[in-house]
Amino acid sequence: MIKPGIPKGTRDFGPVVVRKRNYIFQTIRDTFEVFGFQPLETPAMENLSTLMGKYGEEGDKLIFKILNNGEIYEQAQQAKDSRELAALLTEKALRYDLTIPFARYVVMNQHELALPFKRYQMQPVWRGDRPAKGRYREFYQCDADVVGSNSLLNEVELLLIYDSVFTKLGLQGYELRVNNRKILAALAELVGKTDMLTDITISIDKLDKIGMDGVKGELRERGLTTEDITIIENFLGITGDNQSVLAQLRTLFAASETGKKGIEELDFVLHSGYTTFNTTPILDLTLARGLNYYTGLIVEVKAPATVKMGSIGGGGRYDNLTGTFGLEGISGVGISFGVDRIYDVLEELKLFPETAQQSTKVLFLNLGEDSARAAFSYMMQLRQKGIAAELFHENAKMDKQMKYADKRGIPYVIILGESELQENMLSVKNLTNRQQDKISGAELQNYSF
Repeated sequence: MIKPGIPKGTRDFGPVVVRKRNYIFQTIRDTFEVFGFQPLETPAMENLSTLMGKYGEEGDKLIFKILNNGEIYEQAQQAKDSRELAALLTEKALRYDLTIPFARYVVMNQHELALPFKRYQMQPVWRGDRPAKGRYREFYQCDADVVGSNSLLNEVELLLIYDSVFTKLGLQGYELRVNNRKILAALAELVGKTDMLTDITISIDKLDKIGMDGVKGELRERGLTTEDITIIENFLGITGDNQSVLAQLRTLFAASETGKKGIEELDFVLHSGYTTFNTTPILDLTLARGLNYYTGLIVEVKAPATVKMGSIGGGGRYDNLTGTFGLEGISGVGISFGVDRIYDVLEELKLFPETAQQSTKVLFLNLGEDSARAAFSYMMQLRQKGIAAELFHENAKMDKQMKYADKRGIPYVIILGESELQENMLSVKNLTNRQQDKISGAELQNYSF
């Protein structure tokens, strides 16, 4: 007999959990729609060539590859080298994120799209990561991206989407952190290692996990000198409010056109005057986001400090992403919500409303054939009004039916016993406060459940 189980890093979701997750999805979807974004879906698997080389050295290692079907073993024996063998074994992979598939879609459909194209996408992604709290191998992302526009108003609006969603979810104490890859590129210029920008950002991106000493050790292993590392350490040590940090950056990168451009972009996003935020974005120079494709603003949302979770969202500007697929000159910027982590945060902080956990609102008790027939008619009236209602599946003891309602979390039961049928009345019991009302069949339509 096979013992049932599921792969590490994956999960089953029961009805209660699915309803809570749908509450998050709907809140995000409604916000995307209000901001003018259009829905899009792409396949679960992509060609391996589409994904490889887009996420940096660390990211490429986490891509789930799919073995080719068919007669590959005889062909494998004829392979000339390991590269040819690898191509025979796998040509496809599960998507690592939603951004690269989106870029591929834009290139393939460029002549049909009206630019700028604002899309949102809410689908699962897969990463061969080590499972841990808030870290899964299969998880959902909810992305919003704009391609075909260089306007920094897009960055402002994407930050507002974060601000709006987390405000609607009642999440307080989260941090909306921003930086700019041009600032990090200017840092690489400052140490004379422009060719090592990716190496530097990958190391800085690990600061929260391995600490400053760990970052310095990695930079040393990557070939940076003690003087280079000191410059980077001093840069990461810049503190103050947003205006103060920008002022210090203007002094540090006074001779760098790249740095000045990054400062200008950050200043606009943070102090444009177009809007105010419920949660003010924080300029964080330690924010690097190691993904290769970011070129401008980068953003990350940190969960409240009371919850040991880390990032619950992130994104940024990627000016040349479609260029990797042969379409030059199309700028893009986007953000992503980590729904699975957001769920864990809301659950720990008990922020899910009761309405997000309810399914059936009214249960009609089954007290015999005459009772069931009358109840079925009333039940359909409630359903036509959009009120979720059901009839217990069999004529059972009332105690059993009431326990079923309690276990399901159904707040109301309706009783149609002999006396109710004779009087054309219904007894409505509120299982929350145990109050019971007797109403006529006509009053059911307007009863406040």
